[in-house]
Amino acid sequence: MREFLLSQGVSQELLDEVREFKEKYSLSDNLLYRIPKIKYKYYGKNTLEKAIAAILSGNNILLSGPKATGKNVLAENLAYIFGRPLWTISLNISSDPSSLIGSDTFKNNEVTLKKGPVYEASEYGGFAIFDEINMAKNEALSVVHSALDYRRVIDVSGYDRLKIHDATRFIATMNYGYIGTRDLNEALVSRFLVIDMPTISESDLAKLFEENTNLNKKSIDSFVKLFLDLQEKSLNSEISSKAVDLRGLLSSIELMERGLSLRNSIALGITDKTFDAYEKEIVSDVIDTLFVKDVSRSDLFD
Repeated sequence: MREFLLSQGVSQELLDEVREFKEKYSLSDNLLYRIPKIKYKYYGKNTLEKAIAAILSGNNILLSGPKATGKNVLAENLAYIFGRPLWTISLNISSDPSSLIGSDTFKNNEVTLKKGPVYEASEYGGFAIFDEINMAKNEALSVVHSALDYRRVIDVSGYDRLKIHDATRFIATMNYGYIGTRDLNEALVSRFLVIDMPTISESDLAKLFEENTNLNKKSIDSFVKLFLDLQEKSLNSEISSKAVDLRGLLSSIELMERGLSLRNSIALGITDKTFDAYEKEIVSDVIDTLFVKDVSRSDLFD
């Protein structure tokens, strides 16, 4: 990963500080399984440097941006770069303090705390991802305000006060404009450094396909164009963001490599994720302009 980050242009000084961070905060062997296994690397020098610097300075970060900008990929990459165990909390309208901190349970004939993901990440020096933070009610998140600011403590009702481990960091992700999302209040936002996630560049998208698929050069160019065209149409409100799915496109390419036709593969990963007939037609038209009808597996892969 260090070589990859250097190839992205990430500062040598920052990476040296990352190494010092990892040496300072050792990790128990029984938590090693929680360090994420990276399937996709995050491409983008400026965003990587911002995120790494924020974490080194002891801050929590909020990753905000439209779909397919790599928010969760970046969060997992950061946990891997820093060698920290990762807890992911998928937030929704039903999330409450007990789902974050923990709840009472009966064990060995006594009431004890069943620790939640925020509690465990705080105790063991992990990274905790608040996934889709603007899906949760603000009052549900108020319980972690003291963990997110300079106090770095959690008061658990009926139990002792937990001091947050020095290595613990909280990473929130947020898609704006989705149904069910809400505005974050100022008190919560002020506890994060906000990184506005840029859309992936054409060159970085090509590198992503090159590293994670066996597509030939011509096919990579076509799939890059396909994704960027769909993304542009979504940003211009010609289609919704449902078809702008980079994970879905990569899965479609895997299906093609296994022998499924290009259009059936893209239907599974992209086209049929939208249920509007007019929108499907637009997506299909983009595909038809880039790929001939009878394209074969041998035309696509090396």
